[in-house]
Amino acid sequence: MLVALFIASLFITLPVKAEQKVSLAHWDVHYIAFNSTFLTPEIAKQYGILRSKFNGVINISILDKQDQSAQEAVLTGTAKNLLGVVKKLSFKQVQEGQAIYYLAVLPFSDQEQYRISVDINDGKINKTLKFQHKFYAE
Repeated sequence: MLVALFIASLFITLPVKAEQKVSLAHWDVHYIAFNSTFLTPEIAKQYGILRSKFNGVINISILDKQDQSAQEAVLTGTAKNLLGVVKKLSFKQVQEGQAIYYLAVLPFSDQEQYRISVDINDGKINKTLKFQHKFYAE
């Protein structure tokens, strides 16, 4: 519940250019990338995330388009900066009640932009989420 409330507050407090949701197959995929210092020390500790002004967090949730129920899947991905350096993303599944989130930590340099590609596989369908994000050291 803590992560769900925190993530909801991010959508209210962070400037967002557009809704960060895409439709892939029978899913609505919601995603956000943010600096790990936005997490409280308690939440970061609970989920094993090192708070640092040089660590970003990628949070993804997958919902069924029909009933908006949380979906389980295997997520694998990469983040590629503008110099072509590729970093592997390791996602950790977090389940709180009916909500399921997938979290990955991405180390970055100040003002570093990444092209992020995440493969989502539920055993039946494999789709790729792609987006870009620029991280700033806080």
